[in-house]
Amino acid sequence: KITMTATAYSTSPSENGGYTVSAMGNPLGYGIVAVDPSVVPLGSKVYVTSADGSWSYGVASAEDTGGAIKGNRVDVCYSSKSEAYGWGVRNATVYVLK
Repeated sequence: KITMTATAYSTSPSENGGYTVSAMGNPLGYGIVAVDPSVVPLGSKVYVTSADGSWSYGVASAEDTGGAIKGNRVDVCYSSKSEAYGWGVRNATVYVLK
């Protein structure tokens, strides 16, 4: 269980340095999250939720990294820019499942 700051990104190549795949080579989409591999190992299954249970991104795969994703930060992926922009910045509890 790790307390993190959660942000969001979309599958748009313009937001991902031209990439459409994760750092592990899988297509970007809902259920992929970017993490700092020194905090959460790449390939881990995680559950992202609020501490009070008011929202949940759900089960995701920690398959991506990002220049701004350092330390206790998680970046959740959405299919559209509007969903990602609507996310904002949130406090999150991330459970590393496996």
